[in-house]
Amino acid sequence: MVDAVLAGMSKDFDGLYSQMGRPSIAPERLLRALLLQVFYSVRSERLLMEQLNYNLLFRWFVGLAIDDPVWNHAVFSKNRDRLLNQDLAQTFFAHVKAQATGLMSDEHFTVDGTLIEAWAGQKSFRRKDDDEAGGGGDFHGELRRNQTHASSTDPEARLYKKSAGQEAKLSYLGHTLVENRNGLIAAAMTTQADGRAERDAALLMLHELTREQSGRITAGADKAYDTRDFVNTVRELGVTPHVARRQNGAIDERTSRHPGYAISLSKRWLVEKPFGWLKQIGSLKKVKLRGLAKVDWLFVFSCAAFNLIRIPKLRAQSA
Repeated sequence: MVDAVLAGMSKDFDGLYSQMGRPSIAPERLLRALLLQVFYSVRSERLLMEQLNYNLLFRWFVGLAIDDPVWNHAVFSKNRDRLLNQDLAQTFFAHVKAQATGLMSDEHFTVDGTLIEAWAGQKSFRRKDDDEAGGGGDFHGELRRNQTHASSTDPEARLYKKSAGQEAKLSYLGHTLVENRNGLIAAAMTTQADGRAERDAALLMLHELTREQSGRITAGADKAYDTRDFVNTVRELGVTPHVARRQNGAIDERTSRHPGYAISLSKRWLVEKPFGWLKQIGSLKKVKLRGLAKVDWLFVFSCAAFNLIRIPKLRAQSA
């Protein structure tokens, strides 16, 4: 499957090669190595290069001969940052999604978001007008807000918690749109963490999806999405909002009386499976990259890796 995906992306890779300077790591091999890092929960590039040095399975998958030298871990990281970006990750995701033809529902979906802890400590979150080094060391009793404070380590991370009673952490929000037949990811993106980000991201993903679909679709979600502006906008997009109802919410009997509404709510657990895999197996429990752009490409790339794992299993079950 990876061979087919990378063959379809050959034109995209042509523009990444330079005719000047030292030869860099081929983007195809770079992507293959990064897939192994996600699949096998390798926590750093240094350990990945160590594995490539002696693991014949890893060498075969990446395309290295048995006596080919392995790259330096710092060179690998620099090439990753230089060659990979959000557009390439979305292209890779789209080609993987195309491999799932016949396995994905084109009518019924579920949307949700998850917290991605940023690679920044709490002590780095200090006042924006504080020029003293280490000025954020003692923050006990200090009211800290994203409007007045920022992390010196990762300025794009935001202090956020998803529910009451939880600890607020410097974080990003990862969003997925999952189809309700087999739980494959149909769309993914990352945003800064705030109270409206989940609904805004859901609208963006649904808008892109409706441009590809001809008929009406349904979108399930939890109670956090039961607001009048979200529900009304979703309906304007031609999507039926199967959102869990809350007291004095926007969902009424014209939606909840249909049998499909209850079915969509019973399928909402499918959206949690990718999040669990991405955090337990993948590297998204605490992301080791800084900046929204880098976190976004890693999240989308990891979602493509999740689909790559699931598609062969689903094909075997349906055979």
